[in-house]
Amino acid sequence: QVQLVESGGGLVQPGGSLRLSCAASGSDFIFNSMAWYRQAPGNEREVVARRYRNGFRTYADFAKGRFTISRDNAENTVTLQMDSLKPEDTAVYYCNGVPPNGMDFWGKGTLVTVSA
Repeated sequence: QVQLVESGGGLVQPGGSLRLSCAASGSDFIFNSMAWYRQAPGNEREVVARRYRNGFRTYADFAKGRFTISRDNAENTVTLQMDSLKPEDTAVYYCNGVPPNGMDFWGKGTLVTVSA
């Protein structure tokens, strides 16, 4: 059974940094892409960043210049370095993995709170 487990969330002051990590277990394949999404209260889930197996990366506009996604293909892990955090970045952050075949996998999420 494939599982994605996030870690690294918490409380940080505006302007601070956090590093989120996600590790996959139980898979016998390498994800075609891995990504981070987030969902704030009352909002829909939105993509933050995605890193493909070939190294290509995409970012949401709000993440450009502040967030960096990295990935270890062999280990099926993905990290999200978040700098210059703002209160509006407060959300539950979810890890996503797109397998070669079949439906996406999702982690249960980790809460990031940006507040003074």
